Amino acid sequence: MKLTHQELHSLMKNKLMQAGLTEKHASIVADVLVHADLRGIHSHGAVRVEYYAERISKGGTNTNPNFKFEKTGPCSAIFHGDNGSGHVAAKLAMDEAIAMAKENGVAVVGMRQVGHSGALSYFVEMAANAGLVGISMCQSDPMAVPFNGAEVYYGTNPIAFAAPGEGTDKIIFDMATTVQAWGKVLDARSRNVAIPDTWAVDSNGKPTTDAHAVHGLLPIAGPKGYGLMMMVDVLAGVLLGLPFGKSVSSMYHDLKEGRNLGQLHIVIDPAKFAGAEVVRQGISRMMKELNDIKPAEGIDMVFYPGQNTEIAEREALANGVEIVDEIYNYLISDAIFVNSYDNKDPFAS
Repeated sequence: MKLTHQELHSLMKNKLMQAGLTEKHASIVADVLVHADLRGIHSHGAVRVEYYAERISKGGTNTNPNFKFEKTGPCSAIFHGDNGSGHVAAKLAMDEAIAMAKENGVAVVGMRQVGHSGALSYFVEMAANAGLVGISMCQSDPMAVPFNGAEVYYGTNPIAFAAPGEGTDKIIFDMATTVQAWGKVLDARSRNVAIPDTWAVDSNGKPTTDAHAVHGLLPIAGPKGYGLMMMVDVLAGVLLGLPFGKSVSSMYHDLKEGRNLGQLHIVIDPAKFAGAEVVRQGISRMMKELNDIKPAEGIDMVFYPGQNTEIAEREALANGVEIVDEIYNYLISDAIFVNSYDNKDPFAS
């Protein structure tokens, strides 16, 4: 079924408040989730609400966190998340990073002890809307097999990037360092559809098209994606003195406990480099030149990175957001959660 983004926001906000979040924090989380669903990233949208609600209600998300922003240098800081909502912590940390970059040209802000923060594109878009270049990356629990490995070690360890062009132009690019994010597998499970055999492996390390049989995700481009996973775990984990690799906490193990995850925002002010207008012009020119590239046979148009999600957002704003009936029924129900995620094997069907 289809809902307006306002209707969807209201339903998700109310459910998160019912679970125990304050109205302010619930509204921020719902903002991030709506952003994902609008852009067609349903793996990071409404499908996540029930999991968040269960963790909140069981105490694994601190509903009254003591957030602390600690400047460690002119261009560096640590945001202490106190295991509050990752979405809220990441937004507040980006607000601080934007202010720091505007003052000093560059900001590197690490976040310690945060929960899952959703689609990173939301946070880097904040930077682009402020006329700045934004990069964000975060840890996730072990779900990916290393290149040539048969056991999981790293998480999907996503990276997002955004840069402003002229007028309302901007490039927003968000990717997991696996071929697909784990949420995409969850989305396929919820819709009972097959997945490409390039996404994941089964318990025997063999490629699978059955979303319910997945026991490990594959890195993008083999050893190259493997290297990017490592980079993210170093910058968002080791650099912040947090657990890394196999030691990163599971999304589903003991929902009464905090996640203690790490995330890193990097924000750059173009005015301190080539100049704001020069950079904006260059970004818009790049976007146009990519669209003007001769497409391959059978392809209508070459998109710049992230343009498909931009198009999806425009269409969803005009025509409504597609939501699976099962998720809608949960959102309008009185239940905080129906299907418990606590201590669930993340690869269980």
